[in-house]
Amino acid sequence: MGKRRLEDAIAKAKIALPHVEFDVNWRPFQLNPSAPTGRGVDKQEMYIQKFGRERVEAMIPRMLATGKTMDPPIHFSYGGFTGNTFNSHRVIFAAKEMGGAALQDKVVEQLFKAYFEDEQSMGEDAVLLDYANRAGMDTTAISAILSDEKMHSDAVRQEMKSFGQHCSGVPFFIIDNKFALSGAQEADTLLDVFQQACDAK
Repeated sequence: MGKRRLEDAIAKAKIALPHVEFDVNWRPFQLNPSAPTGRGVDKQEMYIQKFGRERVEAMIPRMLATGKTMDPPIHFSYGGFTGNTFNSHRVIFAAKEMGGAALQDKVVEQLFKAYFEDEQSMGEDAVLLDYANRAGMDTTAISAILSDEKMHSDAVRQEMKSFGQHCSGVPFFIIDNKFALSGAQEADTLLDVFQQACDAK
């Protein structure tokens, strides 16, 4: 939802602030860096352990309804498994190097679809290969990254250190390296911050 609202805010800003150019960078952050590699653990059970059964049972219908209001809609599904996300961040980092912000954004969109809609685990290399390829990344390049655990690892860890030190959750927006917002903010809230960033220059 945070991605959809950011896109909505940027679309509005291109009308309200036509002189402003946007360059979206997706930075790595792990909510659970100790999560197991591979397929991982049952997603619903993980949510229940983290938030409690009552809260999860109230949250899921609300998220399903809200997802349908997004443009395009998000068909949230809470089945499947959740594994360690580190390799997904290496793939996302490589996408920026290979095809700039446009390719990186397409890869993020597909990986979000895999996890939030298609019940796929970010801990499985086969999932990363499939969905990053759907976004336009070359399969040979993706395979090379996934087969070499050192490739882009240091750069990803450095970005986690640099950008994640003040971040406690996702989504988290850093705008113009000066303004920070946590949570899936409404588009108009983001638009207000874009205006503040412009005024601060």
